[in-house]
Amino acid sequence: MTQVETVPATRHRTHDHRALPADAERWPDVAAAPRASWPTRAVTASVLKRALRRLPLRVRFSDSTTLGLGGPLIEVHDPKAFHARIGTRGLIGFGESYMAGEWDTPDLVGALTVLAAHAADLIPPPLQRLRGLWAQRQPDAQRNTPDGSRSNISRHYDLSNELFALFLDETLTYSSAVFRGFPADWSLLAAAQHRKIDRLLDLADVHEGTRLLEIGTGWGRLALRAAARGAHVTSLTLSQEQRELALHRVREAGYADRVTIELCDYREARGTYDAVVSVEMIEAVGAEFWPVYFRTLDERLAPGGRVALQAITMPHERMLAARDTYTWIQKYVFPGGLIPSTQAIEQAVRDHTTLTVAERDGFGAHYAETLRLWRERFTDRAEQVDALGFDTTFRRLWTFYLAYSEAGFRARYLDVQQYLLTKEGQSR
Repeated sequence: MTQVETVPATRHRTHDHRALPADAERWPDVAAAPRASWPTRAVTASVLKRALRRLPLRVRFSDSTTLGLGGPLIEVHDPKAFHARIGTRGLIGFGESYMAGEWDTPDLVGALTVLAAHAADLIPPPLQRLRGLWAQRQPDAQRNTPDGSRSNISRHYDLSNELFALFLDETLTYSSAVFRGFPADWSLLAAAQHRKIDRLLDLADVHEGTRLLEIGTGWGRLALRAAARGAHVTSLTLSQEQRELALHRVREAGYADRVTIELCDYREARGTYDAVVSVEMIEAVGAEFWPVYFRTLDERLAPGGRVALQAITMPHERMLAARDTYTWIQKYVFPGGLIPSTQAIEQAVRDHTTLTVAERDGFGAHYAETLRLWRERFTDRAEQVDALGFDTTFRRLWTFYLAYSEAGFRARYLDVQQYLLTKEGQSR
């Protein structure tokens, strides 16, 4: 039987999570619905009514009015607050309304999957054309400059190692697994994560003596797996909490002589490596810095070397529409984040590097199953989440985040890719 790894207690807590639900100080935009004029609420209700009546949903309001063609049920408990939030904050308000408990559903993933699949139908074409006027813009404070990236990464990944350990498997791998078949089972998740890691290491041709650069350490499982192959690994992270635990795991595994973990921005990387691996880190780079990111991969890679890149992707047109928009995910989960398209990735490689895209493999259905397992585990361990000091609003936030992400993959709004990038020249 596989032994579950003990996660040392986090010594540095960046936030005090012990708060009442919708605590006004911690959750100022959730504690009370924004003030909205009657015309704003009325127009919002009219637009939503027109959109919802054509969707395979049932949206039931507190006065028993029901919209939709049938399907997953959404119960709106406070229509006034619901319409005020959406009318003033758009999709950010929709998520905040869920956090506030103003609407609920017995099938959150099912409801969000319908909404993701019909996202283009929710906003009338005239309003879509005026998106630049009404959509919130990303705050400058979330730009992924070196200082901005440190702040953005800390807000998510430095929450608490114990929190992540509650819903991740014993590998502590926070990216899509690769399963042998569906539906997936929790007991198979660790093996599926190792399968994913091994595919990446095989793509990068990591073996005895390979000098490997990893951009984005996570909690160190890929570095450990590479070290077990005999590689010498330099891994970069901006998360102090992740680095602390990853270093502990490296020492426990006896690979301190093969693995170095640096608290370092990818732009500060130095040296030349036979292989570079970066797993679901590009989503935290931002479009403004994609050229710099890919140039870094190129500059750090020796001639004849290989890059294995795993990236979440979205359709190009949707990416262009979302690129400058401030989203609920950016506000509450991944500040500064932006999911690229395959076209954007391949264009950046072509225009800013000497690398060649040699292979690409998409496996979004595997991410949907990975997220389902995480979400179910998070839900089942609500009491332990509470015991760590995370309040009800936080739990609803993370439930919504995990379900929203799963729905994106189930609706094929999102995908995940493994790329092999190669560099001409004589190998070592």
